[in-house]
Amino acid sequence: MSNIQIIPYTPEHRSAVLGLTIAAWSPIFAKTRQEVPSFVYDAFYPNGWQARQIEDVGALLDQSEVSFWLLVDGQDLLGFLGFQLHPEDQMGAINIIAITPDRQGQGLGRHLMQFAEAQASDAGMSMVMVETVGDSGHAPARAAYEASGYQRWPVARYFKNLQ
Repeated sequence: MSNIQIIPYTPEHRSAVLGLTIAAWSPIFAKTRQEVPSFVYDAFYPNGWQARQIEDVGALLDQSEVSFWLLVDGQDLLGFLGFQLHPEDQMGAINIIAITPDRQGQGLGRHLMQFAEAQASDAGMSMVMVETVGDSGHAPARAAYEASGYQRWPVARYFKNLQ
């Protein structure tokens, strides 16, 4: 990782970040589509997951309270991290993290997570939180978080079809 740097996001990176978003989540949403009840999936993604993902990530990029960081190797975008401090809970929150598919499994996500942890620690926070989904598409993310020492807080979310 000698040439790899973490730099702050600037608006000229928007297109590259949104492109990486689609590339990174394509294999995940292929599984999610098969495992989530169709009425839930269709309600969340009426225009397709790509449109919703672009909208959601674009909104994060525009939020001043979310610090967005890019993992780069020269001019190549390898990944990104959206991070927010919640002093009322003594917590830093990783809002989003992604690594380009051809570089996943090389410790780059861990590098970004350690960066977020240092940011939280330097700000006096006592913990860092990251969330993900319980489907098989997100299993690699859960494994990475657990391997980095994150402990799972069991949450149950239920949906009922009213149509």
